[in-house]
Amino acid sequence: MGENRGRGRGWVPSGIRRAALRIDAATPPERDRSVDALRALAILGVVLGHWLVTALVADGATLRAASPLGAMPGLAPVSWVFQTLAVFFMVGGHVATRGWTSARARGGTYGAWLAGRMVRLFLPVAAVTAVWTVAAAGLVLGGASFVTVHTVVKLALSPLWFLLVFAVLTAATPLLLRLGPLWPLAVVLHVDLVRFGLDGPAWLGWVNVAAGWLVPYTLGAAWTRGELEGPRAGRVLLVGGTVATALLVGCAGYPASMVGVPGAAVSNLDPPTLAAVTFGLAQCGLALLLRDRLRRAMRAPLVWAVVALLNLSAMTVFLWHQTALMATTAVGLLAGRLDGLHTAPDGPRWVAARLLWLPVFALVLAVCRAAFHACERGPRAPRGRATRVVRVQHRRDRAGSKAARGA
Repeated sequence: MGENRGRGRGWVPSGIRRAALRIDAATPPERDRSVDALRALAILGVVLGHWLVTALVADGATLRAASPLGAMPGLAPVSWVFQTLAVFFMVGGHVATRGWTSARARGGTYGAWLAGRMVRLFLPVAAVTAVWTVAAAGLVLGGASFVTVHTVVKLALSPLWFLLVFAVLTAATPLLLRLGPLWPLAVVLHVDLVRFGLDGPAWLGWVNVAAGWLVPYTLGAAWTRGELEGPRAGRVLLVGGTVATALLVGCAGYPASMVGVPGAAVSNLDPPTLAAVTFGLAQCGLALLLRDRLRRAMRAPLVWAVVALLNLSAMTVFLWHQTALMATTAVGLLAGRLDGLHTAPDGPRWVAARLLWLPVFALVLAVCRAAFHACERGPRAPRGRATRVVRVQHRRDRAGSKAARGA
């Protein structure tokens, strides 16, 4: 064990404390650490949300997906806390527009900039796809039922829809530099009016997959332009989004849950509805208001080191968190049907048991991260200590920040 020293931090091993101090020292002083903190919170929200509302029920030799939100609609507020995709898209839009502005200022080409971003997005996808191709083939050859294979493969690869949308918006970044969020918001509004008000075709809702997530993405572009720096913007988004969502849920019949519920007639997320978008605006407003507090919190070297390293593993964590859940579920079957893992999510007992499984999921995810994080770093990333990786990324972001301020 490391030697314990420091005021109020005796529980932290000295080796970890020294590593945190190195990462903190490698960070340029002008870096906006709140951006990293918001991205980390968004990723953790998605991961914990999936772990809390996704159940694999063992029905004989078959596994089927279920959600506690179906049997316990009173848990809908859980989705309000952990459905954080809007914040992720806002931060992604901010980072992408800042990065493109920096690349353009350095004389870089659009093709080179986009290729670099696509490699960082999709190289980790190749690993998870390859693993699950082999796993699915093994399940089929082993005699697993079609329902089981379909359930686990769908859950494992479900995060990929997000990457496809994010990649399309990233590719369109040069066109979105000056686009405001009101335009895509108007598209979402009209799509829902036709779908629900005029009994239009259900397929029309898929237009909102792009338009709905374009709203927070363009908020990120507005952040880069310096239009969201004061507290007024955050307050308007928070209050306006909250009131609009409450009216849509309370008066217009939109679901209270901000994630899909199996068997429900309408999902707020699949495809996104106007309620999901207004809720996302409220979340983004709250995130903007929290920036100063997050900046202060990130001054603690240990806290900042955790956030920085989580950002370096963001894609790996996102892509493998459902696999961690399913691996735990599969191994747990060797001990029989376990509460909170294989049983139907139909009451408070399941919720209490599921909370106890969260640390196990996190441990298995850490193993996945150790095994596959190299795919996220890419072939040109330094292979030294984590602080070297952080330093390189910070230099890139610092150049982006300077270019954005000069644009």
